[in-house]
Amino acid sequence: MIQKSFSIITSQKIKKFNKRITVDGDKSISQRLLLIGAISEGITKIDNMLESKDIFSAIECLKKLGIKIRKKEGKYLVYGMGLGSLNIKKNTTLNFGNSGTLARLMIGILSTTPNISVKLQGDKSLNKRNMGELIKQMEKFGADFFPKTKYKFPLKLNSSNLPVGLEYVSGKSAQIKSAVMLAGLNSFGNTTIVEKFKSRNHTENILLNSPKCIKVKKGKENLITIYGKKKLNSLQSEIPGDPSSAAFYVSLCLLSNNSKLLIKNVQLNPTRIGFYKILKEHGAKIFFKNLRKKNHEYVGDILVFSSKIKNLNVDKKFYVNSTDEYPIMFVIAALTSGVSIFKGIQGLKNKESDRIIEMQKVLSQIGIKSIFNKDQLKIYGISKLESLKKSISVSSILDHRICMSTLILSLLTGIKSKINNFETVSTSSPNFLKIIKSLGGKYEIK
Repeated sequence: MIQKSFSIITSQKIKKFNKRITVDGDKSISQRLLLIGAISEGITKIDNMLESKDIFSAIECLKKLGIKIRKKEGKYLVYGMGLGSLNIKKNTTLNFGNSGTLARLMIGILSTTPNISVKLQGDKSLNKRNMGELIKQMEKFGADFFPKTKYKFPLKLNSSNLPVGLEYVSGKSAQIKSAVMLAGLNSFGNTTIVEKFKSRNHTENILLNSPKCIKVKKGKENLITIYGKKKLNSLQSEIPGDPSSAAFYVSLCLLSNNSKLLIKNVQLNPTRIGFYKILKEHGAKIFFKNLRKKNHEYVGDILVFSSKIKNLNVDKKFYVNSTDEYPIMFVIAALTSGVSIFKGIQGLKNKESDRIIEMQKVLSQIGIKSIFNKDQLKIYGISKLESLKKSISVSSILDHRICMSTLILSLLTGIKSKINNFETVSTSSPNFLKIIKSLGGKYEIK
């Protein structure tokens, strides 16, 4: 489905608000439930699925691979066919759209699914992203990628017909860690993962519903063992709200005078709440309420009050647990007096865009100075809005987080902004504009 391009124009500062909202379903869990459901045995039932462009890309790919998916009474039904069952006509093209998560996890599954020969591509943005580390790991399972030594889409994948489990020492990427686990499921023997950086663990949590296929030994370095060729059980899950999407509304409340916000039923996995920990350490009045555990995931409500934020000093240890929230944290830093420092963020240069450069471009347009050097970004924030320049223009970036962050910046300052290609926000947060409007934010669609 091709979505028409549109721009957002806004120039009015948001007024104080006291609201209660829910946010779009968690994208990471939605993607994983679809993909793991497809290789499980039986019908997986998913409630509150995120209905975004990235998820529709996943559904389209799975249907091409022979999986039946239906929506019934608001729930998505995935008719799983078991490990190794995906099949597709030779040299068919799978298009991952804008989704790096879908690309990496699907390649993990396909690399050890027998008799797969398929072309892989994404949209203009995804085709620029380096897949070298993923390809390196999948080649160890016996998969081949063509052209050789090319690490960006479009590519061709020929799967391994005799994959054998391996040992992998994971870095900061939860997606590559997950791809290795998913490849290991249909390999002979065991696959072991030494987790030096504890990244988001949704794949592990979903696989724990099939205890014969996974063991997680927790410690200073987690040890994950995948037992190959074991049956995966079908799943039943209600997806909670996405904490990365919630971060934008939280930021809007924190820096709006005399405001209060309650966000209901949000996924609060400890590997996903780095943003909230950082802000709380720097003066934010953020509280987790009604915390409970469902399907191996923590879920709760987020209560937020307007706050006086101190300049941010963010250590590199937070990167793995707050990757998606850095652009909005840069906005907070820009509007907070003093110098904020973000360390260990080099990975932001290989996201949907180079998020460091793109946010520097946005901030420089209103007179905010920033310097990136040696894996560290300094932002020289100000608190007097009247000293800021009065217009922002965001061109064709195709990065949802940049578009969302810029709109929040404009609503907090009243600075006029024109944000092109805003349709890209629907890859992760299809209800973003609707929720902004419910909070009192005003904008025009062009």
